[in-house]
Formats: sequence, structure tokens, C-alpha cells
Amino acid sequence: MPDGDDGRVIKVISGLDEIPAADWDACAGSDNPFVSHVFLHALEESGSVSNETGWLPRHLVLEGPDGRVDACAPLYLKSHSYGEYVFDWGWADAYERAGGRYYPKLQCAVPFTPVPGPRLLVRDDLAEAQQADCRRYLAAGMIRVAEQLELSSVHITFCPEDTWQEVAGDTYLQRIGQQFHWHNNGYADFDDFLSALNSRKRKAIKKERRKVAESGLDIRVLRGDEIKPEYWDAFYRFYRSTTDKKWGQSYLRRSFFSMIGERMAEQIALVVALDGERPVAGALNLIGSDCLYGRNWGSLESHKFLHFECCYYQAIDFAIEHGLARVEAGAQGPHKVQRGYLPTPTYSLHYLRDPGFQDAVEDFLISERRAITREMREIEAEMSPYRQDDE
Repeated sequence: MPDGDDGRVIKVISGLDEIPAADWDACAGSDNPFVSHVFLHALEESGSVSNETGWLPRHLVLEGPDGRVDACAPLYLKSHSYGEYVFDWGWADAYERAGGRYYPKLQCAVPFTPVPGPRLLVRDDLAEAQQADCRRYLAAGMIRVAEQLELSSVHITFCPEDTWQEVAGDTYLQRIGQQFHWHNNGYADFDDFLSALNSRKRKAIKKERRKVAESGLDIRVLRGDEIKPEYWDAFYRFYRSTTDKKWGQSYLRRSFFSMIGERMAEQIALVVALDGERPVAGALNLIGSDCLYGRNWGSLESHKFLHFECCYYQAIDFAIEHGLARVEAGAQGPHKVQRGYLPTPTYSLHYLRDPGFQDAVEDFLISERRAITREMREIEAEMSPYRQDDE
């Protein structure tokens, strides 16, 4: 797909195996593991992402005049809205009731992963102005693909705020969401973090951790070669237990966990709760350059406060020990606030090819942004566990 007269060319590829990992990762960088070639390719190779699961890869690759890959983007042809965490079911229903066809659509995202991070991936050895041009090329290229295939829409979800501001304008609509993140304010250890909380919340967290300790379970954080295949077998059972209870659909295949365990083991922190030598619960985290990303959790037994220990407190311990700036504990969950995770905005961009539909959604998004911004302010003001200056 030629784009302009400056020699740049945008190509659409149908899988990560069509681009060398080094070329993709030169654009993706090393800060966020979810946009790496190894992670995205494992989703495809395991069959977790495929036409059969409703995520058909249609990645964009932008080549410069010299044929070098200067930018790329993970892009999928979607036949539903599952596994996205930026919900547009209402849009789909309204458009189809009005006689339109919402699916398929284009989704620029990391499948099944509500983790903010780069989506329009550009080499960092380009000048800043060139990088901005590349991002605009990619965003415009997605619209051209949607037009050529007569798709309803393009969605760029969980993108950085600067991309959200840069790419918007007259074409893409801006949407915000809300997550809850923990920030490391230079804490020396977990007790130092607790000292920043008001006394009531501090006592509550100590009580929760004490109850888990008294259960007799052994909580371990496994990395690298410590994560043996039997732990992945156990974790997959935990994962299935959670999805069967909540959604009835397991997106990730067992082989996916083996692949990331073999290929990016040092970027994984697997929290496992053991009863003797028998794993009974666990939480999967991926490690970025300055962030610990909580992803999946599951348990085969009911133990009070075990979820909070494995998913939140162990993550905080790990971040402090390794000098990470924050913990992102996934989508949803106002219950995280009392455990030190504060509301943080997330960003997405949306293009709807039908002008009338675009106008209607824009009106909705304006009011939604106001409501979410107000809610985040109220949560932090009324529910924050952190001490005020006069305490």
C-alpha cells in the first residue's frame, strides 16, 4: 500500500512470522513486553489468536524509502468485541439496530490484555518529527484498510496519552477509561509503604496479610528456570478456574503459557501459593522496564484474602525490591483503592466510517469523559488510603 510520494510504503501482513523479530522489536522497544514480537507471536502460534477465535492478524508495517521497517502496529480484524476491555457492545447494538453492520472491525490492540502501552510502534533512532509522521501514517493506514475492506470502524485501545493527543483531531474520536495503579514513591520496603497509609487502612492490610500467613500456605515468586512445566500446568488450571466462573470462555491456550515461559522467562514473575508442595493458586505478572504488569489470576481453593496477597501485595513487594516505578494490576476493581492502587486514566481512539454514527458516538464520548474524570476525582478524594498532611 503506497502512502504519499515520499517513498514510504505501508504493508499489511497476516502474521508475525512474516516480519523478522529484530525488525518488529526495533520499533516496539523493550519497555513494554506485551508489544514484543515474542509475546504477540506466541498468541498467534498457540492459536489463541486466529480467525477461529475472532482475532485475524492484519498487522501494519511501514517501510521507509530505503526499505527499512520504520514503524509497525499490531492490528486485527475482529468479528466480535470479546477480549478488548474497552467496551463497544452498545455501539455495535445501536448500529446494527439502525440497519448497519458493525462487525468485522479493525482493532489495534494487544489481544486479551488491558495493559496501556505503545500501539503505533516507531523506531527510536528516527528524529522526533519523523516518529510523529510515522505514527500518523500508521493511523491513516488503518483507516485506508477499513475503507478498502468496507469495515465499520477502527479502534486503537490502551494507547499512551501522547498518541491519544497526537493522532486525534478530525478523524479519530477520543475516549478515556479508568484503571487502578500503584505508584512507588521511593519506598524502602512494604512497611515503608504502609507508613504512607492512614492508620485504618494500614491495620486492614496487616490483618489481611496476617490471615494469609496463618493459613499455612507458602507464597513464592518464581522467575526464569524456577517456573517448571508443572507450575504452568497448575497455573493453566487456575486460569481456567477463573474464566469458567466469570466468563465461560478461556482466551489463552495452554501452549501459550509454555511458549512465553520458554521464550521470555526473565520477564515473568509467577506468584504461586502452595499447600505443602501442591500449587493451589497463582498470579501471572510480566516485568517491563519500570513497571510490573499483573495479568491473570486463579485459585482452586477458597482462602480469605489470598487473592489480595497474590495479586496486589506480592506485586508491591516485588516492585519495591526491584526498583520498579509502578504496578498495573489490570482492568476494573475499585476494591484496589483501599490497597494503595489509585485511579488512573486510560486512553483509546476510535474511527467510525459512517459520519452520522461517528457524530452520535462523539456526543456520547464527550459526556462519558466528563463522568469518568469526575468519578476518578471523587474516588481519590473520598477513598484514598493515603495519609493526609495533617494525620
